[in-house]
Amino acid sequence: MNYQDALQQYIIATNTHDFDQVKKYIHKDATYWFSNKSCTNLLDIQQYFENAWNLIQDEVYRATNVNWLTTDENSASCTYQYHYEGYMNGKFVKGHGRATNVFMKDAVGDWKVIHEHLSSHA
Repeated sequence: MNYQDALQQYIIATNTHDFDQVKKYIHKDATYWFSNKSCTNLLDIQQYFENAWNLIQDEVYRATNVNWLTTDENSASCTYQYHYEGYMNGKFVKGHGRATNVFMKDAVGDWKVIHEHLSSHA
């Protein structure tokens, strides 16, 4: 799998709402920056994802305008616009923002997210 496929599989896994699927694509040393919180370990990241899935039921997440900024044999970084939609308190909601993801090959050569930075648009 290349880094582009890793991003797509990561998004597909996110839409399962099952963190066991998502963590397959997250590096063990990952750091995530969200608009309202920084997560510096896998447990923090898991709790943030699961809280978001509880707040927005049936959420669908997608990426558009993916721009790969740097790539080499062991790392790749991209920016994209993220979009989400789902139901909060029974009402349909949607939103979008900007994302930066940095992928790195792990010890066995699999591409994993080592950093994600999401910021929402007002």
